[in-house]
Amino acid sequence: MADTVARFIYHCALRWSDLDAYGHVNNARFLTLYEEARVALMFTAARAAGLESFENGIVIARHEIDYLRPIDYGDPVRIELWLEEIKASRLTVAYELFDGEELASRARTVCVPYDLEAGRPRRVRDIEREFLSPWLG
Repeated sequence: MADTVARFIYHCALRWSDLDAYGHVNNARFLTLYEEARVALMFTAARAAGLESFENGIVIARHEIDYLRPIDYGDPVRIELWLEEIKASRLTVAYELFDGEELASRARTVCVPYDLEAGRPRRVRDIEREFLSPWLG
């Protein structure tokens, strides 16, 4: 189904510090790359659309990553992301990370909107659902 939905595209430069002892991007750094793409959508693109509520609190409940091939230091990688589902109190973000044209990794993140002042999860707002709907698969 993901092939038929619009994807948010983010190009992420690799840093020398992303590499491990074998000269590949370290597995833990994949989370950072995925985070940068997610922030680009939920903070930067959302703010440009007049939506700042994600910046007021969103926490991660779960990550899962499939590593398909190593990535060497070089050109920026391309991360494509979309929303697998938007439930009342959580969002599931799906990603594919490409090195050139080769798929190098797939991942999913469960995000929970969070009220930082109250110290508890909150519901997904209608305006947030509306903003994310173009990328919902």
